[in-house]
Amino acid sequence: MATGSNEPKSRYLQYLEVVTGSLEEKKRYRHYKARIKQLPENYRIAVEAVERYLMHFGPADGAGAMAMYEDLADLFEQGAADRTPIRDIVGDDPIEFVEAFMANYPLGQYRARERNRFANAIARAAGETTPPQDRTE
Repeated sequence: MATGSNEPKSRYLQYLEVVTGSLEEKKRYRHYKARIKQLPENYRIAVEAVERYLMHFGPADGAGAMAMYEDLADLFEQGAADRTPIRDIVGDDPIEFVEAFMANYPLGQYRARERNRFANAIARAAGETTPPQDRTE
């Protein structure tokens, strides 16, 4: 999906984005939601359930999260077009599906930073001198 033009933004738009966040990502999110509304009811319910899970446990960064939601919409749109049963898409364990799906996308900065902080604190508490592996990438 095209993510926008390369035209320079006006000062007003730059200021507005500082206050509200990226306007382009908001457009992408509205487009994603419109796509989900077009799905048959059972696919829409499944996507909304996955989306709700991802909102709590998925990447928190806007651009990374939007790529993930767009891929989710692609997956269920294709499933609906092919009439693939929901269980064939998500499997018998929906938690395993959503965790594997989420693993394909980078962690948000907040979650990565907190994971590193947690690993470092445990390493210090255990008396280890070598720092744990950086997990921000």
